[in-house]
Amino acid sequence: MVAPLKVGIAGLGTVGAEVVRLIERQGATLAARSGRGVRVVAVTARSKAKKRGVDLRGIDWVTSPQALAEDSNIDCFVELMGGADDPAFSAIETALKTGKSVVTANKALIAKHGLRLAKAAEQHGGALNFEAAVGAAIPVIKTLREGLSGTSVNRVYGILNGTCNYILTRMEQEGLSFEECLKDAQRLGYAEANPSFDVDGHDTAQKLAILASLAFGTKVAQTAVYVEGISSITPEDLRAAEELGYRVKLLGVAVRTAKGIEQRVHPTMVPKSSSIAQVMGVTNAVTIDGEGIPPITLVGPGAGGAATASAVVADIVDVARGIRATPFGRPVDSLRATTKAPMERHEGGYYIRLLARDHAGTAATIATRLAEQKISLESIVQRHRNGSDVNGSAKKASPVPVILITYATNEDAVHRALKAVQRDRVISGRPQVIRIEKN
Repeated sequence: MVAPLKVGIAGLGTVGAEVVRLIERQGATLAARSGRGVRVVAVTARSKAKKRGVDLRGIDWVTSPQALAEDSNIDCFVELMGGADDPAFSAIETALKTGKSVVTANKALIAKHGLRLAKAAEQHGGALNFEAAVGAAIPVIKTLREGLSGTSVNRVYGILNGTCNYILTRMEQEGLSFEECLKDAQRLGYAEANPSFDVDGHDTAQKLAILASLAFGTKVAQTAVYVEGISSITPEDLRAAEELGYRVKLLGVAVRTAKGIEQRVHPTMVPKSSSIAQVMGVTNAVTIDGEGIPPITLVGPGAGGAATASAVVADIVDVARGIRATPFGRPVDSLRATTKAPMERHEGGYYIRLLARDHAGTAATIATRLAEQKISLESIVQRHRNGSDVNGSAKKASPVPVILITYATNEDAVHRALKAVQRDRVISGRPQVIRIEKN
């Protein structure tokens, strides 16, 4: 008989407690799938007295994460505390250096210290599994690292933050402002009291940096990701997108270009016919474009105790099976360095919304400035704020919304054209620019 895999868990919050429950409830199934039993033998958390709704009788309580990592009685160290640095980092590194395998759901730590920890795993023979760090129950890590190991990936992109997707969904469906939807997301527990990490795009950027490394063999570098949040998006933008056949999503995009790997997070217009456009509410989705295969889209719950715990337990089962996948799909020493691609060189279509002064010659001036930068327009919509189309002779004192959709161009050209238009004083306020991501 093979001895059971002995698991130690650091962190008994929503996810940690659910992992204990899952292992207890599905013990026989896990043993059948892995060929050996899986037992939680030790845990640690900030408070021993806290009620967690889980039976910890027969499980050792260890004084600290570091002590648990050093415990010779465990085979697999599971880190569910969170935080990019200590105590999580030191405890994981200690566990790996003592030959243990590690499972974590900590995206911030993997984005910051993943390479160093992967190197320790390689040197000491343990596994470093982090499926739950990106997309929770969506098996995107295994898909990129193992399922598509024979495929050259050209692009990976997706909705990686449920809070932002929930806000944009409510704004679109109910015509509410960003501020109104954010308050509701906070009330429902989808957004933190300080929501900036989510709505400013940094959570998505950490996840994208991990996916880009797996997809393209680059070193994980959150600093190489261009980041832009969703706070500037208005109901007017979402209505215009609807009329033009698009939907606005906060996407993380990593794509292979002739100039290198471009990594970016920003609000994006996607065709309503695309798979990614159908993903609403707090749901996450990732699409992978590979050489010689149709795009693959994975959709599911990207957060939550049960979904995250499910991915953690799947990683534990892989450890029990004896699977020791290279954490980033390649040895750390073979991963290539990557730098931040200047967004000025980004090429694609653009949505531009202007508030044009309702004077003779305004449209001609705008068209001239775009033509000077060799920007061609796919469509132009001009209307008054009440939604009616402008007839040539109509005169209104207030600025007129003008919406432009460009053919493929580069970001630098768009910004140069819009700066010239602003200097001409034919528009009011700041132009709204949203990039378009085609299928």
